[in-house]
Amino acid sequence: MTGNADPRHLVIGLMSGTSFDGVDAALVAIRGKGTATKLELLAHDTYPYRAAVRRLVAEVSVPATGTVDKVCRANALLGELFAEAAIAIAKEAGVTLRRIHAIGSHGQTIHHLPQPTRVAGRLVAATLQIGEPSIIAERTGVTTVADFRPRDMACGGQGAPLVPYVDYLLFRHRTRGRLLLNIGGIANVTYLPPRCRADQVVAFDTGPGNMLLDGLASTQTGGRKKFDRGGAMARRGTVCERLLRKLMRHPYLRKTPPKSTGRETFGAPFAQRLLSQAEGLAPEDILATASAFTADSIHDAATRFAGPVGEVIASGGGCHNQAVMARLAERFAPAPVHTTDAFGIPLDAKEAVAFAILAHETLAGRPCNLPSATGAAKPAVLGKIIPGGPL
Repeated sequence: MTGNADPRHLVIGLMSGTSFDGVDAALVAIRGKGTATKLELLAHDTYPYRAAVRRLVAEVSVPATGTVDKVCRANALLGELFAEAAIAIAKEAGVTLRRIHAIGSHGQTIHHLPQPTRVAGRLVAATLQIGEPSIIAERTGVTTVADFRPRDMACGGQGAPLVPYVDYLLFRHRTRGRLLLNIGGIANVTYLPPRCRADQVVAFDTGPGNMLLDGLASTQTGGRKKFDRGGAMARRGTVCERLLRKLMRHPYLRKTPPKSTGRETFGAPFAQRLLSQAEGLAPEDILATASAFTADSIHDAATRFAGPVGEVIASGGGCHNQAVMARLAERFAPAPVHTTDAFGIPLDAKEAVAFAILAHETLAGRPCNLPSATGAAKPAVLGKIIPGGPL
């Protein structure tokens, strides 16, 4: 833990998204709390999952293959991997674990079911993130905050999105309406009206991001490619307007926020339906159309459910896809489309940074969900706290 002479708290944020790529880790120095929060990013990196781990996470994320023994063991395995990522990022920064105040771990979502369903006579909404935090705390000796989503759901919320609270702390602007965009496996936005209060923030998942594009790149190359690097395949293709119009009629796009989605809606079955509708199209045209769908669904969401957008600030792995980014720039013009790099937070580090801040807020006893974004009945302190101890 940091000494009394240092007003900063050093916090590690850990995140793995719906693309199953690996563990994103960020070490940040935080001063203050709430709207007075100031941060300095000390280090960030991504620790890729090995192929066997990616296969296991994919298996436990699907009801047909996610048997309880696999889920149980995957939870422990990912706890070890998340702990190793925390240890590695501290080492990269030249910081001893004894100086780390806390670790905030999002974990790995394997299933997210925010719509209440009747189970044994009770209406139940549920979500499950694995990556056992007790293992992280034990291996590092650092107090670990994890499992952020269930408390919001217990308050009647969707358990997502949670990053909008951090967007509000760091990116609100006095005169400009800002759209914070994250393109991960699923794309999500936070709209911050000019001079907004916390209860005026609008945020929700817009639809597919990398998840769909990665799946299509793999199937269209016979598994030779895991993703469309830089959007190269999509940029060589031509958008099929007929298919794009069909995709844009997906009912999720018209659903009013608060709303969240995931692999259950836009995963492999959706990709298979898209391919059946794309019969006769070249692989490059399929990727071009799917990339346009990702960008257009984001723009459509902003047009339907946000206010005037003065600028777009994007983050997440999807920002490396130049086909998607070019389409976004075209759709949002004349509003500029930046990445968070322009604001001192590398686009690949944004969500890990966010969970470091969320953990810091939790340990300060501060609510950090936004009911206007999640639909919860009230603000709530999120997460489960696992105390650290001597190694």
